[in-house]
Amino acid sequence: MEKSRILIIEDEKAIADLLAYALNKEGFHTMAVNTGSDGLREIETFNPQLLLLDWMLPDMSGLDICRKVTAAQNLPIIMITARSDITDKIVGLEFGVDDYITKPFDMREVVARIRNILRRIQQLDQTLEEGPDVRIQLGDIEIRLEERLIRKNHVTVELTPKEFDLLITLYKFKGKVFTRAELLDVVWGYDYAGDTRTVDIHVQRLRKKLDLNAWITTVFGVGYKFEKQVDESHVFND
Repeated sequence: MEKSRILIIEDEKAIADLLAYALNKEGFHTMAVNTGSDGLREIETFNPQLLLLDWMLPDMSGLDICRKVTAAQNLPIIMITARSDITDKIVGLEFGVDDYITKPFDMREVVARIRNILRRIQQLDQTLEEGPDVRIQLGDIEIRLEERLIRKNHVTVELTPKEFDLLITLYKFKGKVFTRAELLDVVWGYDYAGDTRTVDIHVQRLRKKLDLNAWITTVFGVGYKFEKQVDESHVFND
């Protein structure tokens, strides 16, 4: 079985080497670089399945890398940071960060969070598998499950992995009212370090990117639900 590829972008070489060594022992295939520019290059050549990213780098901010990555592809990002302030974490979420590891960290936590994100992406993909190629049409929005691809008016809209997972989770259970805590558990995992504002931020971003105000509605005092509407169809392609 192919090993999951993890790209580490961390300017402290000792920390980068420690992460690479420990993750290799856990069965991952890793690449470690010490600058943002090297990291952006390796994202294209190494083609990682998850990014471990330091917030502060010598040549650019980790947030700059998040902005570039999430604008181009669906790559899960775990930010490694000495920052513990909730405001900083919310800023990171708005830039596409999926989870946080705060320095100093325990390697067992790093491994657990990586496995959690990769497992949930795999489980969601398996759960939603309805055929060789399923296309869901929501008005002018087209969703291709197998490709994890979203188009609006025939133009590709880039979602972060968590934005996509949140959208599909809500869609799969149309009409069900989810509390924010339930969505955190289902989409982010029970051991996620953030709080319920994470859900609000991601819902706001989905609504803004896809104009989903009529589809994803707020149930005040509870959470969110995906409305059942007639403007919906499934197309199965061979």
